[in-house]
Amino acid sequence: MVAIALLIADSGFDNHMGDWGAGWWVLMAFMMVVFWGLVIVGGVWLIRTLIAERHGHGGASPIELLDRRLASGEISPEEYRERRDVLRAGKDGSS
Repeated sequence: MVAIALLIADSGFDNHMGDWGAGWWVLMAFMMVVFWGLVIVGGVWLIRTLIAERHGHGGASPIELLDRRLASGEISPEEYRERRDVLRAGKDGSS
C-alpha cells in the first residue's frame, strides 16, 4: 500500500505541489488513518485495563478470587472448600 502511494507521489499532479506530487497527500492521509487507529486502539486497551483493575479482576487466578471472596466474608468456609475442590478438579482434568 505504501509502495503504491510512493509511486503515485513521484508522478506529479500538474506540478501544483512542486516536486512533492499528489501521492504524498495519499501517503499522508493513509498515515493519518493509521495514527488515529493506533490512538483509538491504545485508548480502548487502556480503558479496559483500568476497568479490569478497578473490579479486582486484573489477571487474578480463580483461586485468588475465591480467596478474596472468603476473606471478605462473601462466602462461608464450607462453600470455599467446595468451590476450591471443583476448581482444582477442573485444573487436574478429572471430573
